Amino acid sequence: MTDDTGHVADSTGHAAGDTGRGADSNGQAAVSAEAGGGEAERSLGAKAKRGLSWSLLGTVGTKAGSFALNLVLARLLAPRDFGVFAIALAAWAFLIHINDAGIIAAVVQWRGKLEEMAPTAAVLAFVSSALVYAACWFAAPYYAHLANSDAATGPIRLLCLVVVVDGITAVRSGSLMRTFRQDTIVKANLVGLVCQAPVAVALALARFGPYSFVWGQVVASVVAGALIMKWADVPARFGFDRTVARRLLRFGLPLAASLGIESVLLNADYVIVGHVLGTVAIGYYMIAFNVSSWVPTLVGQAIRYVSTAAFSRLAERDDPDSLSDGVRRSLPLLLAFVFPAAVLLATLAEPLLTLLYGARWTPGAVVLGFLAVLMAVRMITSLTFDVLTAAGRTRATMWLNLAWVVVLVPALLAGVRLDGIRGVGMAHALVGVAVALPLALLALHRAGVRLAPALPALVRPAVAAALTAAVVLGADRAVTAAAGPVAAARLVVAGGLGVLVYLLLVVPRDAFARVAHRLPIPATSKEG
Repeated sequence: MTDDTGHVADSTGHAAGDTGRGADSNGQAAVSAEAGGGEAERSLGAKAKRGLSWSLLGTVGTKAGSFALNLVLARLLAPRDFGVFAIALAAWAFLIHINDAGIIAAVVQWRGKLEEMAPTAAVLAFVSSALVYAACWFAAPYYAHLANSDAATGPIRLLCLVVVVDGITAVRSGSLMRTFRQDTIVKANLVGLVCQAPVAVALALARFGPYSFVWGQVVASVVAGALIMKWADVPARFGFDRTVARRLLRFGLPLAASLGIESVLLNADYVIVGHVLGTVAIGYYMIAFNVSSWVPTLVGQAIRYVSTAAFSRLAERDDPDSLSDGVRRSLPLLLAFVFPAAVLLATLAEPLLTLLYGARWTPGAVVLGFLAVLMAVRMITSLTFDVLTAAGRTRATMWLNLAWVVVLVPALLAGVRLDGIRGVGMAHALVGVAVALPLALLALHRAGVRLAPALPALVRPAVAAALTAAVVLGADRAVTAAAGPVAAARLVVAGGLGVLVYLLLVVPRDAFARVAHRLPIPATSKEG
């Protein structure tokens, strides 16, 4: 399961504990067999809608639980403990992207019967994960020293055991996402979270420091993985077919490389901040990044559970405009959620951190506004990666991420030396807007996706977001002048007013009318 205490590690829908059971016995998704007609389109829509509903339910449930757990841990542990765990989490985030050699995504995208490739895929995923973990064990002390946190060596080695669990369950996870059967993922992760919380809190009370996080994550992953192994429909068979292996690796390796580079994008800042400023600064930065990741985690991850499979089915069709139409419908809806979240995070960072985590965590507020910009960029690029993966253009995702990281790392180094963690946030925002977004749009264009018709639909939420920012800033100043720096009052009044303004500007009038029509308004009686 993804962790709510730091960077979101996963970009393919799999993470520690995010494993799922397989497809039907013949291995071929029914929706794939039906593709090509109106009935198939309705079937695909129904399956995707069901999968998205379960993804949203599971993501909201697990993230709400993780959020509550972290509120408790933030009051039991010191910023240094968060910093040490952040270093371990950054290593895990990189390994979880590359450990299965892209097998999960290859299973989702596989053109053919799942039973033909499952045994070979299981062997490749397990062997790859085992080798990756062995390399991690020996590299851990050198990596921890580079991040100026030698104490992170043990947590790194323990936390990264999760990659082996992920490798064992890779085929089942991919087959489940392939057929939109997210209910099993939800159940397994919720059970894992229920087991994680008491372990983490008990260890924190016993002063285990960063190991409180690590043991909680490992327990959650093992429990969820064991449940999936028990509930899975895919038989646990092993075999090796060279032709199948070549097809899997031809698709999976470029994607794994791309995702590995993407994890560097999302986690290099931890190492850089630690190397220059130390683990306490990482702790402040980690809390800020955690808050900025709420929307990508809650909305983005839920969408990605179904988007790759849905876009893959659209890409299979003979109509070249099907994929473009799907993207054009998705992008405005996605940004309609992203814009207000970015505005509220950027304008109300300090009272938000004060209310949720306590006054000692407010040094992280200086970076949260810039990370809100990065959040919006990440949502758009994540959608781009899903589209490119569905179209089989995994090399394009690799080159996009590589160009991004080549520019980002020097920018982060310059930013942290010029202005501490605030400089890191500024570098993230600048490179994301100036480099990542143009490259993502170019990659979509080369994949045949035409976005120009979707631009008019983006004007309204963009203008509404700008006006909302002005309203929130004005209201926040007024509340602070009248009631003082009371975090709750600033959030309720300024934040509530901002949300209201955004809804009034973005939501169509007929939608309000439909809602009002459904409200149970009692009839009035006349006396006379």
